[in-house]
Amino acid sequence: MTWARFGLLVAASLLLAGAAARPPRTQLATGRIAVTGWPYFPGSLIPLRISGFAPPYHAVVLGAGRLSPEGVYEAGDTAARRTTLLIAGNATGLAASTLRLAPPPAADHAMMIVASYDNGLVFHDLRNFSVLGLLAMNGAPAAVAVDPAGIIAAPDTDGTSLTRAMLAPWNVATIGGVLTGDDVGIDSATGAIFVTNREADGSGAMTRIDKDGGVARVLTGSTAEGLAIDQRRGIVYVANTNDGTIAAVDARTMRVLRRFHAVDRVFSLALNSDGSILYAVSNQSAGSFLGAPGSVVAFALRTPPRVIARSASLNFPLGIALDEAAHRVFVTDEGLAEVHVLDARTLRRSRAPLRTCTTPWKPARDEQTQRLYVPCAGSDAVDVFDTKTLRRVRGAPFRTGGYPLSVALWHPSERTLPRKR
Repeated sequence: MTWARFGLLVAASLLLAGAAARPPRTQLATGRIAVTGWPYFPGSLIPLRISGFAPPYHAVVLGAGRLSPEGVYEAGDTAARRTTLLIAGNATGLAASTLRLAPPPAADHAMMIVASYDNGLVFHDLRNFSVLGLLAMNGAPAAVAVDPAGIIAAPDTDGTSLTRAMLAPWNVATIGGVLTGDDVGIDSATGAIFVTNREADGSGAMTRIDKDGGVARVLTGSTAEGLAIDQRRGIVYVANTNDGTIAAVDARTMRVLRRFHAVDRVFSLALNSDGSILYAVSNQSAGSFLGAPGSVVAFALRTPPRVIARSASLNFPLGIALDEAAHRVFVTDEGLAEVHVLDARTLRRSRAPLRTCTTPWKPARDEQTQRLYVPCAGSDAVDVFDTKTLRRVRGAPFRTGGYPLSVALWHPSERTLPRKR
């Protein structure tokens, strides 16, 4: 007997258990369990979200993995390709979905990792943009980061945890105590993960997760959103959106060194390679009831920090990526579906904006491939541009998980690949 037929028998028995209390003419509703058609990696956590009928319901797993008491499917550590059948039912409805499981992603493969608010972390092959698999995290990631050692970090922006994965060997852990995470970065020298917290203890904050899982937090200002790490000096800059300030935090002691006014609704940050210039995006909209357009400001990080350049008014800027070699700054505009191309020295427009997909969010520039990756939340897609020619790359934009907000890029190195004997 196949798993599918056996599963239907189990589901039928669940329904019959409640049939006695059901009126004779009640029609059975057909429900749906929300899973994707992409394969799931080991360590995935998938909450059972069922549409079509109301809880409570009975649920069973036929195949690999298990259901937690909280109603979360746990994929476990399986390394084989296989399928699992999820079934849920009660006296009024029945739902069944088949999900595919896959081995972990190969660390010797160049990949792009997309933070999909709806689905988790979607892994794409950088050669052809095909989907390799999905790491579901029982939460909604707003950002993702990966460091040269193969550490992947993504906070749950609606919850209180962070998912940390290791590429080689593959390992996935959920770390608590990380409140409403927004942006994330990793200090490659120490392996520490830094996350901005929109709300913590009545304010905005930043959390540090050490390599051993230890968690520390410091209040930084009102509604902490973007961050940038100066790894050379051990300083993390945090954008406090609702009070318009930037906090400079000592990465080791988690003490606020200074706080200075930046721009209204400061949202995203970018830091140049020597840590001397910080770029800040004012996430305001010319079309809002306040009628206040956004902008980009550059600070020379002296004592005190000093404004050295300011862009013209922008419609609704959001994310930023820096191309130092070409002296360019790329700024996504969520209202116009464009990417502004500004001179990094003057913040004046250096060419016409790049047209892209709907609601572009936090862009990422890949130094190795000289490409700009733009996740488009409103299109469930990622757009890609060649930063030398500023032309769209063949095959872009391409489909990814629902509501993508951030992109991290992985290239294998000697540091992460297993040594050959």
